[in-house]
Amino acid sequence: MSTDSPPDAGSLYQAALDYLVRYAATEAGVRRVLLRRIDRWARAQPDADAAEPMVDAARAAVDGAVARLAEAGALSDAAFAESRARSLVRNGQSMRSIQMRLVAKGVTPALARSVSAAGAETELAAALVLARKRRIGPFRATGEVDAEVRAKEMGIMARAGFARDLAQQALETSREEAESRISDLRR
Repeated sequence: MSTDSPPDAGSLYQAALDYLVRYAATEAGVRRVLLRRIDRWARAQPDADAAEPMVDAARAAVDGAVARLAEAGALSDAAFAESRARSLVRNGQSMRSIQMRLVAKGVTPALARSVSAAGAETELAAALVLARKRRIGPFRATGEVDAEVRAKEMGIMARAGFARDLAQQALETSREEAESRISDLRR
């Protein structure tokens, strides 16, 4: 967007499309990107008072551009949330952590809860992925575990958002079973 042409509905729509080609996003995320674009244009103007009506018009056009993209199917909070939740669980994130991350990206709390509502088996597999990444529990190098090591491992699982019972179960799983559950999760 050049400093001499004010942002309008067409240029904002095109900017949103360009953004969506590169990044997955929610409606709230695209709205933030477009508003920042308008703010950058406004700051580059030598006469802020003269630019103010154009800035107001551009801000009003943002919702229209986002709505057009949603109607066209190029922008879907549900699809974004499902895809991100699948990716995060495969990377060892707890359901609590996934919900918080989705809400931070602009997904409604109800939608975040519904897409991250996985069963206990999926949650256990995610905990095992974390255990493998951190080399704890069944993936620990040494077989001996004292109370201090156990407490540190439980702390790692707790900070990641896993419930105590699930964390204990993950840490007590055999290495073969853990690998099998992780493999099933990746399918």
